[in-house]
Amino acid sequence: QVYEEARKTDWQKYKEQLAVYKAQLTPAQTAALKEERRRRLAKRRSVRVKRELTVLGKPKRPRNAFNIFVSEKFRESQGITPVAKLKQLYDTWHKLSTSQKQPYVQLAEDDKVRYVNEMKSWEAKMVELGREDLVRSGKQKQKPKTAETAKKAQRAKASPRDSKAKLKKSEE
Repeated sequence: QVYEEARKTDWQKYKEQLAVYKAQLTPAQTAALKEERRRRLAKRRSVRVKRELTVLGKPKRPRNAFNIFVSEKFRESQGITPVAKLKQLYDTWHKLSTSQKQPYVQLAEDDKVRYVNEMKSWEAKMVELGREDLVRSGKQKQKPKTAETAKKAQRAKASPRDSKAKLKKSEE
């Protein structure tokens, strides 16, 4: 009971100090604190989702040609720190000819095929388990159109009659 009373008094002090602190904040600082809290919660949520996907056995994404090159050459590359080694490998990669890069490009394409096949089987398994929420939709997300591309698309959709009518109006 003694500890419970001490906790209650400490909690009361904390509430008072918090009220004083919040009263001295400007609206911009309050908004910044809310934004920071929202960001932390979103990060925590994304970590939780990623952990769940790992537990469910979602396949890893395919590696690109440069990643494969780095993983093969990293140990033997020169450099004291890992950052120095990566810089050296980056320079080496850019100096390679396309014929020298070809084996890595081929391995990357094979890895992409592996990923596609594993994703198909994983998604089928998720549907079977009743987790359709984890399955990607048939279409990939389309990039939002800019105003300029939307106007071009609108002009392309217009029929020839509409174009002629607009030309006549502009001539008048």
